[in-house]
Amino acid sequence: MGNTLYLECYSGISGDMTVAALLDLGADREVLKKALESLPVSGFDVKISRVKKAGLDVCDFDVILDGAHENHDHDMDYLHGHGEHSHGEHHRQEHGEHRHDEESHGHVHTQAQSCGEESLHVHHTHEHRGLPEIVTIIERAELTEGAKNLAVKIFTILAEAEAKAHGIDMDHVHFHEVGAVDSIVDIVAAAVCLDNLQIKHVIVPILCEGQGFVRCQHGTIPVPVPAVANIASRHHLRLQITETKGELVTPTGAAIVAAVRTSDCLPKDFSIEKIGIGGGKRTYDRPSMLRAMLIDTKQQEKEQMVQKDTIWKLETNLDDCTGEALGFVLNRLLEAGARDVNYTPVYMKKNRPGYELHVICTEDLISKMEEIIFADTTTIGIRRVEMERTVLTRENVEHETSIGRAKYKICSGNGIRRCYPEYESVARLCRENGMSYQEVCEILRKEEKSLT
Repeated sequence: MGNTLYLECYSGISGDMTVAALLDLGADREVLKKALESLPVSGFDVKISRVKKAGLDVCDFDVILDGAHENHDHDMDYLHGHGEHSHGEHHRQEHGEHRHDEESHGHVHTQAQSCGEESLHVHHTHEHRGLPEIVTIIERAELTEGAKNLAVKIFTILAEAEAKAHGIDMDHVHFHEVGAVDSIVDIVAAAVCLDNLQIKHVIVPILCEGQGFVRCQHGTIPVPVPAVANIASRHHLRLQITETKGELVTPTGAAIVAAVRTSDCLPKDFSIEKIGIGGGKRTYDRPSMLRAMLIDTKQQEKEQMVQKDTIWKLETNLDDCTGEALGFVLNRLLEAGARDVNYTPVYMKKNRPGYELHVICTEDLISKMEEIIFADTTTIGIRRVEMERTVLTRENVEHETSIGRAKYKICSGNGIRRCYPEYESVARLCRENGMSYQEVCEILRKEEKSLT
């Protein structure tokens, strides 16, 4: 079975849909149960069952909250202002319509009798929760390191988006999408299932989203809701707005995609190893379900896959900086995380010789890069532009050679595979062995064949 996951989000994505689809793919229910039992939070049951969606048999992961933690996530009347029905009443109606015709046989199954249902009841101490408290909860739970790290990553992405939407510091986010019990359970469960399935690559070509407005505890807000829009912008998720009136992509679902997606391009051809379908709770004009596939690709397709993302370029013209000052700022920029820094000789106004400074960095480092440039050069203005790029996948490895241990950078993709010894390793081996730079490089290139 392959470790590449393809998420087909034509009906959007949410936390519970993701967990259900991963369970349907074969994630271990006992592992999940033990993980959720170890969470130091209270007020929820978890029920795993089989339901019908558009006539299809799909998995349902249901986080059932007690009265103190109840919300309106699945209450269509509340979300769209059509009435005053309670969340619990609509929730029961929705499940009564879809559960394997439980009432069509003239009787109602109990929870334990429903087809394939499992129930988990958890009691712990309730705490006021923001991101720091949630990280503590995750750290205290009995999870693998991989699951813990992924859960924290998802919550951090979500908190960043909510903080931006509300204009507050990330550590001060204390509201529904980050603090609610169901969000904690959904995100931890998704991280546990992804870790259990040993997913290494996740392909999500597009997220289909609805339109209009939806009600939340802060009032009526547009779809995509601000947190989803912020996540899509920050992590370059591709959205397709549909005619559906309503919210198809939840902030939790978008944060999960942002945390795990490695590509938005499906290979030209692939084989499907297994299919899992997770059902959602909301009712719109399209069936609420997420299809997940474990896929396997041909070897040549794997070699041709490249990564596409965006990078930022900062540039400014300088005609009154010394060479020493330019060298100093170059080193500072690289030490601060710039991907690359270079200067181009130019002739400026009045035919004065000067330099054009170019800095390549990620979006999160723009402010830091500009701070250094303003502080250590004479510029009074910096231009910046976002640039799309295609890059080979890169891997850093260490290899024991005949003259000592060396670090290599391996670049692959698009039918290419190259191996480069890292400069610092070459320089160190030169000093340790009393050899020239060219001699060490020649030895390392000869012995790198075992890496390629």
